[in-house]
Amino acid sequence: MLLSATNLLLLLSSWHLSALISPTATGPRVQLDQASVLGTVNGSVESFLGISYAEPPVGDLRFRLPRLIDAYKGTIKATMYGDQCIQQVGMPNLPPEVLQAIGPYMMRFASDSSVPQNEDCLTLNVIRPANISPDAKLPILFWIYGGVFAVGSTATPLHNGSAIVQRSIDLGQPIIYVAVNYRLNIFGFLGGAEVKEAGVGNLGLQDQRVALRWVSKYISSFGGDPTKVTIWGESAGAISVFSQFFTNGGDSEGLFRAGIMSSGSAVPSGDITEVQGTYDFIVDQVGCKGTPDTLACLRTVSTDSLLAAADKTPPFATGFVDLTTVYAPRADGLFVEETPQRLAHHGQIADVPFIIGDVKDEGPLLSLGNLNITTDDQFVSYISQSWFPGATAADLKKVLELYPSDPAAGSPFDTGDANALTPEFKRLAAMKGDWFFNAPRRRLLERFSSQRTTYNFLSARVNVPPLGYPHGHDLLVAFGPDDMADYFIRFVNNLNPNGDTGLQWPTYDTTARATLQFNDGAEPLKITADDERLVGMSELSSLSLRFPF
Repeated sequence: MLLSATNLLLLLSSWHLSALISPTATGPRVQLDQASVLGTVNGSVESFLGISYAEPPVGDLRFRLPRLIDAYKGTIKATMYGDQCIQQVGMPNLPPEVLQAIGPYMMRFASDSSVPQNEDCLTLNVIRPANISPDAKLPILFWIYGGVFAVGSTATPLHNGSAIVQRSIDLGQPIIYVAVNYRLNIFGFLGGAEVKEAGVGNLGLQDQRVALRWVSKYISSFGGDPTKVTIWGESAGAISVFSQFFTNGGDSEGLFRAGIMSSGSAVPSGDITEVQGTYDFIVDQVGCKGTPDTLACLRTVSTDSLLAAADKTPPFATGFVDLTTVYAPRADGLFVEETPQRLAHHGQIADVPFIIGDVKDEGPLLSLGNLNITTDDQFVSYISQSWFPGATAADLKKVLELYPSDPAAGSPFDTGDANALTPEFKRLAAMKGDWFFNAPRRRLLERFSSQRTTYNFLSARVNVPPLGYPHGHDLLVAFGPDDMADYFIRFVNNLNPNGDTGLQWPTYDTTARATLQFNDGAEPLKITADDERLVGMSELSSLSLRFPF
């Protein structure tokens, strides 16, 4: 989930790990180097939680590349979640009736609020079938959480992985599930020329890469096959999968053989130096201005000071994190070699098959922080400043015609004039969902579906008025588990989501644009064409390429 959802969750729900697993004195053990790792068992599923995969990024290691753990010694009690990476929260002021309507939905994405936050957070969880041998060679599903690169952790019961591992056992296609913590917000995605020169941009993505190296080195001890890793993420996690696909000139280094992107791909951001103002502001706020090496100085200040300074930067200063946060993947010339949109346009992608998809209404949930936009002039001002900086009225003329203010044309789609929280809400939601999610996904498929084996999906389940089928709801299906989980599990095992029975999911091509649609009602699955708003998305893609935020 992205941040708007997460903050509601923190207010609405507190879940506890004890409800999911019960540590025992005779729990499962795995040998890593000279260490014995103690896990927990719940029925036919075993869990090993909070295993450090990198040296703690604290002190002089703050704002540095992650360092893979060299070796393990002693006894490691992997029975509790590792600390969450530092979270950066913002909260829109929602009308009580909206909060009440979406509250039960949002509660389902709550993290375990009892788990502390800490800069020392580079840990991962391993969930596997019980009683497997070290030579089982099971395929791996490697999970990267979302949260607009500002929040998120492995301490989320929905993402625990136990249910999907159990489902894989029931299907006779067992998998091992790995979930990774990575640095967020200012600690993981600080920008600026100094950061670029030091080669320490996009540290959260670097963390994920090191975690994949950990899997390559150690997962065989858990009965996994390091040559059969599928990386999967949602929202910011899906954007991360995209980034892993394109880094290193598209060379996967044997770290993964497939990917799944749920609601996210090429974020329409610019170069890391374009947020220099944010870096300079942070340096000034924490007392590092004028020092010989400001980046070195930032390594010496307190965690609270850094976070407090970051909270004063746009868009956090407004009390709500928008999609155009300054703490997001940007071109750094190293891990993200060019802006993500340009990578999607002419970069080299990893030579692996992938599944990608979106929900029907990506935008409404993520537009709840924009209820103050109520007129056409305010709408134009917002998108020209936030989404397409530098664009003129002439540049925006066509896209404004393609996304009119008529509520019946907006999102939630196919709801007529209903759900119009403001006169501009559904217009904004339609364009935001297409600009950030649907258009980049379609551009990626249009470029690479002839070169790679690709599958496209659309999820239209779990309707949540007034949000429609909102961002993140497909995870309830995938982790449920349900039929989406079945397709994903088969893909992890066989690089093909289809089984011997059931609806066959065709590969994507630019002629048929075949898409597997997950629905409510009497027809839960059907094959449709990905041809909604073709002209509008094409225009948004063009604008994003010319005017990244």
